[in-house]
Amino acid sequence: MNKQHTAILHIHCPDQKGIVAAVTGFINQHNGNVLHLDQHVDFEQDVFFMRMEWTLADFDLTVDEFVTAFAPLAETYSMQFDLFEGAKPLRMAIFVSKQPHCLYDILSRHETGEFPVDIPMVISNHSDCGHIAERFGIPFHHLPVTPETKAAQEQEQIRLLEEAHVDFIVLARYMQILTPTLVDRYPSRIINIHHSFLPAFAGARPYHAAYARGVKIIGATSHYVTADLDAGPIIEQDIIRVSHRETIEDFIRRGRDLEKAVLSRAIWLHLRRQILVYNNKTVLFG
Repeated sequence: MNKQHTAILHIHCPDQKGIVAAVTGFINQHNGNVLHLDQHVDFEQDVFFMRMEWTLADFDLTVDEFVTAFAPLAETYSMQFDLFEGAKPLRMAIFVSKQPHCLYDILSRHETGEFPVDIPMVISNHSDCGHIAERFGIPFHHLPVTPETKAAQEQEQIRLLEEAHVDFIVLARYMQILTPTLVDRYPSRIINIHHSFLPAFAGARPYHAAYARGVKIIGATSHYVTADLDAGPIIEQDIIRVSHRETIEDFIRRGRDLEKAVLSRAIWLHLRRQILVYNNKTVLFG
């Protein structure tokens, strides 16, 4: 990750001439040095997308001043925009149930410095992974969920998240459905991971069902959580080929490897502010 103090700007608006020149001119006018600029046009919807990153060393606007000063230009081009501070570490909460593979992977990447992120807590509806959080020095909150306690426990989750000023949430194989009460508080800020057999092989034992059907590929999908179950904007996917020679244990082992890799890539893209969500789809900038 870039160690310079930078700002990152996301823009989307109707496609038209002069957008890049106008935005880069604005940054130059205020002594910003552009480091990265990536753009895309969706010709079917006639929408322009852009991610720009620049250094703040000599930039003469604060974040609040930028929003005010940039507003007239944004209005001219009917822009929707978001501004982020590139050097500010995000605060990430992890939700997990019993399966520890994604949790181990995330915490290992964090411990080695690969993920420059603060992790104030791990929340779980089971106690199984408590020792893992303890091993990495992360506070662990065991909040058992039953149909009778779900609403109350979700309120406790929200309290913990807000008290810790959490920026986004990662569901590292958290086997509970989040309600709109929680999801709506973190739009495009809850990242989920699951196998890519949906909707053909849903349920608790998808690898077993896929194995019984003799599938030839297995995969994993990471996406942002929305109120529609497993239908949020897709961030990252991957697959591997399998054959009749492999056992169900091979399927599960290789599937978990994919889940870890795909989820880690999704987290990295989110940390780098390389994702722009539009109409339940993602634009991934390089």
